[in-house]
Amino acid sequence: MVELFQGQPCRRIRIACGDTALVALQGAQVLSWISGGRERLFLSPANHWDGHSPIRGGIPVCFPQFNARGSLPKHGFARNLPWQAEVVSEKSDHAQCVCTLAASPDTLAIWPQPFEARLHLDLRPGQLQVTLSVHNAGQTPLRFSGALHTYLAVDDIALAQLSGLGGQPEWDSLTDVHALAAPTLRFDAEFDRVYGAAANPLLLHDGAHQLEIAQSPDWADTVVWNPGQIKCAAMADMAPDGFSHMLCVESAQVFNPVEVPVAGRWDGWQRLRVVA
Repeated sequence: MVELFQGQPCRRIRIACGDTALVALQGAQVLSWISGGRERLFLSPANHWDGHSPIRGGIPVCFPQFNARGSLPKHGFARNLPWQAEVVSEKSDHAQCVCTLAASPDTLAIWPQPFEARLHLDLRPGQLQVTLSVHNAGQTPLRFSGALHTYLAVDDIALAQLSGLGGQPEWDSLTDVHALAAPTLRFDAEFDRVYGAAANPLLLHDGAHQLEIAQSPDWADTVVWNPGQIKCAAMADMAPDGFSHMLCVESAQVFNPVEVPVAGRWDGWQRLRVVA
C-alpha cells in the first residue's frame, strides 16, 4: 500500500520486532530506518518536498553519475525521477521491497543508454541492506559512476568516530591531498574524503550507539562527508545545526566508472547493522 510522507508517495516495510523502513517513490530513496526504537538515518527538516527537487537525507541513489563528474546534473538523474515500488515479501523477521527505474525518452535525451535499475531493500532485525542493480538493455557497453549516498543519524558529530578505514588510500577533496587514512576518523570541521573501500566492515561510534557499515566489493570507493557548520549554514535544504546530527558514509564508484557489458547486470550493496 502506498502511503504519503510529507505529501510524497512512499512504501513502508516492517517486521515483528518493530523495525521499519520507508522508501519514497521519488528516487527510490530510503527516508527512514527505525531499528531498536531509534531512527538510524538523518533526514533534513528543511527539505522542499516538491516531488522533483533532491531530497536531503536518507539514502539517495546517485546514478548514473557521481557528483559533478560528467555532463549530467549533479549525482545524475535517478534521485529526482519517480520509480515503481513493490513490496516483495513481509514476514515476521524479514521484509523486502524492490523499486525499478527504466530508461525513458527523458533520460535518453540526456544519457543515450537503455538501462533498467533496481533497488532492493532487505530488512531484518537490526539490519538493513540496500542493493543497487543495473542492467544494460542497450547494444553498447554501459558505463556509470554513482553511490548509495547514505546519511547516518548521529547525536553529536563532534563526538562521533568512524573506524575501519585505517591504511586505505585517502583523497581529501577539500585540499586535494592524497594520503593514507588514519585508524579512526573524527569530525570537527567540514569533511569530504574518498577512500579505497576496505575489505572489512566499518564501525561508527556514536556515543553509546554503534553501527556496522559494510559494502560489497563491487563498489570500489567509500565516501565520508559532513558539510561542517559554515557550509551547512549556506545550504537552503539544511537547518543551521543539521551538520551536527549527520554523517554520510557512502558506498560509491567515484574515480573509475563501472562498465556493464551488453545484456549484463551489475550489483552493489551496502549493509547497515546495529551493534549497540
